[in-house]
Amino acid sequence: MHTSSLGPEQPATFAQPADFTKPAALTQPAALTQPAAFTQPAAFLWHGRNDYDEIGSTERWHNRMQAFSSSTRGGVGLIGFACDEGVRRNGGRPGAAAGPNAIRAALANMPVSNEPPLCDAGNIVCEAEQLEAAQTALARRVTQLLVQQIHPLVLGGGHEVAWGTFQGLTNAGVRKLLIINLDAHFDLRHDSQANSGTPFCQMQQWCTSHDTRFDYRVFGISRFANTGALFERAKVFGVRYWSDEDLQSEADLHAARQALDRDLAASEAVYLTVCLDVLPSATAPGVSAPATLGVPLSLVERLIDHIMQSGRVVAADLAEMNPAVDCDGVTARVAARLTARIARAWSAKVATD
Repeated sequence: MHTSSLGPEQPATFAQPADFTKPAALTQPAALTQPAAFTQPAAFLWHGRNDYDEIGSTERWHNRMQAFSSSTRGGVGLIGFACDEGVRRNGGRPGAAAGPNAIRAALANMPVSNEPPLCDAGNIVCEAEQLEAAQTALARRVTQLLVQQIHPLVLGGGHEVAWGTFQGLTNAGVRKLLIINLDAHFDLRHDSQANSGTPFCQMQQWCTSHDTRFDYRVFGISRFANTGALFERAKVFGVRYWSDEDLQSEADLHAARQALDRDLAASEAVYLTVCLDVLPSATAPGVSAPATLGVPLSLVERLIDHIMQSGRVVAADLAEMNPAVDCDGVTARVAARLTARIARAWSAKVATD
């Protein structure tokens, strides 16, 4: 661990901050129901295998999924962020705009196992390079799901998705937020234009302007993928991080979870964001910047389990799924597995060893 010296029908396990159950934005403006750049769930047709001759439960995600509407309450809601404009601005490999539907396709045949009610709130589409408009539309959609007591689970798209998810949380009145990022990169860049490398710097600036603590933890940082300026900025901002080299064994995972427990206990709400490039390139080749080392999938999953078990996670997203550079759909299936894991954890506590 490293740290700065400067510094719905809710599942029974879901512990909400006192001001979260009735957010200030409970009465929504009319614009919230149909934000700009929002496409209806029909853009993706949920279908898949049906085992009609099998005995016992054969339900899969495509059987369980419902379209989101203004009357939907409770459970988990998928939102696609079909955008890679931030990746393009950041000099990365485009293609993540197709990520949400690739993850959905991999989820369609996923067997149901203790999932809560599931709904699909469609895709937020970035048109004509209007990243900021897409992030605003995503924020509105996240807020709307929260108001309807649905857990938002956002499928990216580039990691610029994080700024949209964060704004949705703050618009819903969520405060004292612990931000947990599983990522090889800090994404704390200063830049003339917002991009996939700036979202957590944007969050820090928002927190400063609103006299709110910027509480940011990162797991999986690569010393070979972040400049000295980013490490220094992380130090100044009081960011605590664990490197990929420090997350390779059972002992490493145990130490990280123990340190994280103190942060979880002190928080009222948690925003979990997972950049798929935290994983080894053999596990997740379909990202803009594949990792040469990465954190093993088994450790990432158990870390996610631990975070979700806190009962404080109010929203989550997955970023950087890029089907254009994926190999045999491997990354999409990994993303689907993590998506289902998070959804199941919102239904009941995950058993840990």
